[in-house]
Amino acid sequence: MDFHKDILKIDCKVELERVCSFIREQLRAMKRHGVVVGLSGGIDSAVMAAISVQAVGKDKVVGLVLPEKESNPVSSQYAVKHAEALGIEHRVVDITPTVDSVVSYSWRDEYIKKLVPDYGPGCKYNITLPTDLLDRAAFNFYNLQVELADGTVVKKRLNIQEFRTITSCANVKIRSRMINLYAEAERRSLIVAGTTNRTEFILGDFCKYGDGGTDIEALAHLYKNQIYQLAEYLDVIPEIYDREPSPDTFSLPVNDQEFFFRISFDSLDFLLYAWEHNIPDEKVCEVMNLTVEQVKRAKRDFEAKNHATRYLRQLPPTLE
Repeated sequence: MDFHKDILKIDCKVELERVCSFIREQLRAMKRHGVVVGLSGGIDSAVMAAISVQAVGKDKVVGLVLPEKESNPVSSQYAVKHAEALGIEHRVVDITPTVDSVVSYSWRDEYIKKLVPDYGPGCKYNITLPTDLLDRAAFNFYNLQVELADGTVVKKRLNIQEFRTITSCANVKIRSRMINLYAEAERRSLIVAGTTNRTEFILGDFCKYGDGGTDIEALAHLYKNQIYQLAEYLDVIPEIYDREPSPDTFSLPVNDQEFFFRISFDSLDFLLYAWEHNIPDEKVCEVMNLTVEQVKRAKRDFEAKNHATRYLRQLPPTLE
């Protein structure tokens, strides 16, 4: 199979019509009247909203902006600006009370304080992985980063249970957003349009019954690189187009490379494509100017992530 620098290039006009047709078909099949999209201020939801407008018209698309108290304020600002540019109905709903009613922020803060005793009011936190996977072999050890009130950053390596406990709190935020989206969808006979791209889908960078719990996933066949191609074609506002992708679920900002992927986006999708399509390592090295060990390192990481998250892409097991 061929592999080159333009392997991910798409005909945006053709692809747009293909996705629009899919959305219209699903609306007919589900007997719904329009689309609701959760606008995060990020590139994927911006593209999904813009495509939905192309598919069914701006009067049949609703955007919900769903911040909580730890969200980056610019996320909501950009989301609203994009909705206004599209001319769609939109609303901002603060989900802080919903999140706090499930797992309180204070309980999470007490848990983090057990791990980092200096954690307290005015502190912020995130979770990171080593980001230099192509440069050196390193295990997927997660680190808790705490920025103290004086700006000092303290790090603590997390074991798997500590990681799961803290991320479970972050996932409550994502699932709280989905509650709001479905409340809107069911009340108004809309479909909930997911925003997961192929890069996230294959490697498992989404939350089950959160951003992974939707009626349709019209972007899950497109790599992140291709989402950006469509964003440019659809004139997504520059604030969103130029913004660094981020999960925006922690109080201290972290980008997608730091939290999950470990490889910069200018290389990630090409390597992922090569892994999915069994491109020989030597060919990948030639095109991307990488060593065989770097390519093998990336492919091992993809294999591990894909295998560990396979349950996310499946329906719950049942007895036949």
